[in-house]
Amino acid sequence: MTENRRAGGVFSAFPLSAFRFPTSTLPPSTVARSRAAAGFTLLEILVAVFILAVVITTVLASFNMVFSTTGVLEASATVFESGKTTLNRIVHDLENVFVLDRPIYKPPVVDSPPDPHRLQGSVDSFGGMRLAKLRFTSRAHVPLSPSRRDGIAEIVYYLQTDAAGRLRLKRADHLYPYPRFEERSSDPTLCENVKSLAFEFVDAEGTAMEEWDSESAKYGYATPVRVAVRLEVAEADETYVFQTTVALPMLRRKSG
Repeated sequence: MTENRRAGGVFSAFPLSAFRFPTSTLPPSTVARSRAAAGFTLLEILVAVFILAVVITTVLASFNMVFSTTGVLEASATVFESGKTTLNRIVHDLENVFVLDRPIYKPPVVDSPPDPHRLQGSVDSFGGMRLAKLRFTSRAHVPLSPSRRDGIAEIVYYLQTDAAGRLRLKRADHLYPYPRFEERSSDPTLCENVKSLAFEFVDAEGTAMEEWDSESAKYGYATPVRVAVRLEVAEADETYVFQTTVALPMLRRKSG
């Protein structure tokens, strides 16, 4: 502090730093509470809503992808299991095929009954579709009746259309005396949604044919040495292919 003497009295001079002027009359905590009470701005709310929408969309898309993939895998597993089981059944039946060999076997003559143990493969056309059928006898009888008798059974694999026009593979199994073949509702269905079924018969010279008849001179009254099976099963837009070749354990060679 300094003193200045002038006419009329003495004046005291204080430096400006000696005076402290408060910047706020409210404590800091009171200021923070007042800002919080003011709430969020519209822009902040819109940004938060946008971020939340992005997060939810991403999570839902992930869940949808997981569930869709799971459904496809389950459907594929079902088709694969059905096709594999069907092919295994056909292979087992052919590996137990029963054939009469010469001299017990006699070629057919006029008005003689056909060989009950003949092997026949044919292809019919229906509605633009080629329907393969295979008939033979086998020791692999599957008893469905309570009697559960064993024996050599006539096995017939054939395709049948359902009410929606889709193909299903059926298996007829009858013990001797073998009835005249006809499609029966009691025949079990092995596979649904069949797209195609084909049998290929290979003779002793290695020639492959799509049809066969062991009662025909065209085939030398013989049986094939191998039978190839190709099964296509449809599921949605996918097609699953199952195929194999079976070497017959019992044969009848061509005459001569």
